[in-house]
Amino acid sequence: MHNLQLFLFLFCCFCSLSFFVESKTSLISEACPNQDEDPITTVRIGVVIDQTSRLGREQKIAMELAVHDFHHCRNLVLHLKDSHGNSARAASAAIDLLAQEKVDVIIGTITLQEVLLLSELKTLPINILIISLSPATLSPQQSPRTFANFIQISTPITYRMQCIAAIVSRFRWRKVILIHEQTNGFSEDSAYLSTQLSDSLRIIDSSIDHHLSVPKALIEEKLKKLRSKNVKIFIVAQCSVEFAVILFEKAKELGMMEKGHVWIVSDAIANFLDSVDLSVIFNMQGVIGLKTDYAETGDYYREFKSRFRRKYGSEYPEEEENSSPSLYSLLAYDAVWSLAKQSSNFEGLSGRISFKNGLLTRKPIFRIINVIGKSYREVALWSTDYGLSENLIQLNGKSSIYWPGGDQIVPIGWTLGDEGKPLRIGVPAKSAFNQFVKVTYDPGLNLTWISGFSIDVFEAAVKQLPYALHYVLVPHYGSYDDMVAEVHNKSLDAAVGDTEIMADRYVYAEFSQPYIESGLVMVVTVKSVLKESRFIALNAFTKKMWIQLGGVSLSTGAIIWLSEYATGNEQFTRNSFLELIGSILWLSVTIISFSQRENIKNSASKLVLAAWICVVFVVGACFTAVLSSMMTVPRLQPSVVDINYLRNTNAVVGCNGNSFIVQYLINVLRFKPENVRKIDFIQDYPKAFESGNIKAAFFVAPHAKVFLAEYCKGYTISGPSFKLGGFGFVFPKGSPLAIDISQAILKVTQNGEVNALEKNMLYHTNCTSSNSREEETEDIKLGPEPFSGLFQVLGCAIGFAFFIAIVRLIRMKWSNGCDLIQKVLIMKRTCTWASLVMSE
Repeated sequence: MHNLQLFLFLFCCFCSLSFFVESKTSLISEACPNQDEDPITTVRIGVVIDQTSRLGREQKIAMELAVHDFHHCRNLVLHLKDSHGNSARAASAAIDLLAQEKVDVIIGTITLQEVLLLSELKTLPINILIISLSPATLSPQQSPRTFANFIQISTPITYRMQCIAAIVSRFRWRKVILIHEQTNGFSEDSAYLSTQLSDSLRIIDSSIDHHLSVPKALIEEKLKKLRSKNVKIFIVAQCSVEFAVILFEKAKELGMMEKGHVWIVSDAIANFLDSVDLSVIFNMQGVIGLKTDYAETGDYYREFKSRFRRKYGSEYPEEEENSSPSLYSLLAYDAVWSLAKQSSNFEGLSGRISFKNGLLTRKPIFRIINVIGKSYREVALWSTDYGLSENLIQLNGKSSIYWPGGDQIVPIGWTLGDEGKPLRIGVPAKSAFNQFVKVTYDPGLNLTWISGFSIDVFEAAVKQLPYALHYVLVPHYGSYDDMVAEVHNKSLDAAVGDTEIMADRYVYAEFSQPYIESGLVMVVTVKSVLKESRFIALNAFTKKMWIQLGGVSLSTGAIIWLSEYATGNEQFTRNSFLELIGSILWLSVTIISFSQRENIKNSASKLVLAAWICVVFVVGACFTAVLSSMMTVPRLQPSVVDINYLRNTNAVVGCNGNSFIVQYLINVLRFKPENVRKIDFIQDYPKAFESGNIKAAFFVAPHAKVFLAEYCKGYTISGPSFKLGGFGFVFPKGSPLAIDISQAILKVTQNGEVNALEKNMLYHTNCTSSNSREEETEDIKLGPEPFSGLFQVLGCAIGFAFFIAIVRLIRMKWSNGCDLIQKVLIMKRTCTWASLVMSE
């Protein structure tokens, strides 16, 4: 029985081994279909890799497996050289391989810059084939000096930067910090990396705030400097696994893996997450990564992965638990595969292998992963054709991603204060118009209350932000320019109030979208004057009334003439045409006069004339009343209408002494400094006007509205308005909060909330009107509306008379027509009789 069991066990093992060999042989046969026809040739392959790194070790194992798998196709011989991650050593190793080993091709992490340097030194044959395994390289077409036989078995770095920019855009981050490992390679790689990311971010209105090239030995020191930066979006674009392990270990120790921070790693790191220790995964909790998508199914891949793990574990037993192959081992395997087939168009382990201009033609697809727990999970896909496939932000402001600190609330990516250290936002404590900003201090309670229209608008905008904003309002007792300067020098984090957006202030700070329009206007007292005009009589009626009155007069005269003509009143109609022309010129006066001279017989004409006389008396009485009012009632007019008059007469003008208006009046409007009076409070302006200390006051338009709403009797706006930038909130240069607040201001403006707050501010004033111009008595001009009833009665009378006249004319013409016909018939009979007589 025991022998039987042993026999069955050996038989099963034999069958399994036979199946494995058959499957392996069949797969390789598919890879080398013409192995029986082509003679086996020897290809000497020089390999230059960094065997001190995980990347280099994976590439070594993968290429050794490929040489073993494809020995039926070609006799491939590997000659390995260790570059130790140094460009000089890599170049030296390539020279040694060419001179000593006489290699036919070089494969390895050799960059285009290294190849160009060797070609310039005449140490590299122009016909040698070089296959680069570097994960991020320049395109040969992007260099003025090209090397024809340089092939990169990797996709351009542009795609990675576009994917990162898509993630940044989705979460509306405005500033990022770029980190990459500083190696002994060429510096052009660093500059190119920054340029590509910067170009991709510029399209989405974002930018790189800080670019840091960090050597391994200085990771902790550099991170401490980054910790003090306001920007909290860190992009690790290119580095080794060993660098990433140290980076995230130190970041966690320094508290940079807590709430509010964002870490995005490129595929150079994310592709290795299946091959790192759990300790590394725990240090990277909440990290977002770009993992290159490739087929991880299929017999060939599973067989390769199994053999790779066994071989890697045997050669590097200290890493046996994490010996899964990454994408870069598949690319190394495919590079040797292409040499064995002498082909560049086939389906490899990493995907379709086809080259154009020295680069892979396929466009990559990145799986957006989120490190969480003991591994990672996929949250979205990105491709060049469709962008991000998933909406990473939910309706409640949360995301499908667990960020550092375990929170799902999207980090704002900027240090904007927290509960322990809120933003210090300055407000003007000496505002002349406390309707906009009012600072009240209670010495008994030692408390300060800050309110006003500007504060209400800011708080409404903050409610529209997709994140919590912790801030405290700080009264500022200096000028507005001083407050802007303190935002510039970081004494204040922002400033909120009735601050005018000025070009010279933009040099030091950034402003939000204006929350209320503005302009410089002149307010003066009003005076009473009588209206003067040589054609004042014409102003009593509107143009429409004059036209309608003339039309009715013409119609009345015409219908009277027509009615009398139809009646046969020859005495009236003999001179009535000239009388009709007179009625057009003299309107009702002529009609009345000739109606008294002539004998009007038609009753319809009398009806029309009676209606017309009633209309004339009513209209004439109203005309007299309106004209009398216009000539006797005084009108309110500005006491000053021209700024030139103020300058020429050396008149003193007043303005808010704490604002920009003082310098604007002196430098732009050319007032003499001694003629500009500084006034600090709104209630001081009426006193200055009444005492004659000032002849005019200059306000920004929102302040003028408040002043006229407070003192609407006796003041008005006069002269032109000088366009300004409007009121806005102040932020430091480059602050993403300025953009977010601007968007929030647009929202509260469009939904009518700002208008409602402004109306509420103007409503709580002493006067009921917001503009004294609305209180001025305007001239009353009568239109046809008040007389529409009389005109309708007259129109009915005219219509009735017209109908009667038409009927009489038709009867008259019909009678005349019948007489004519009878005469014609009698003449015809007479002619007929005469012709008969003549014929006889």
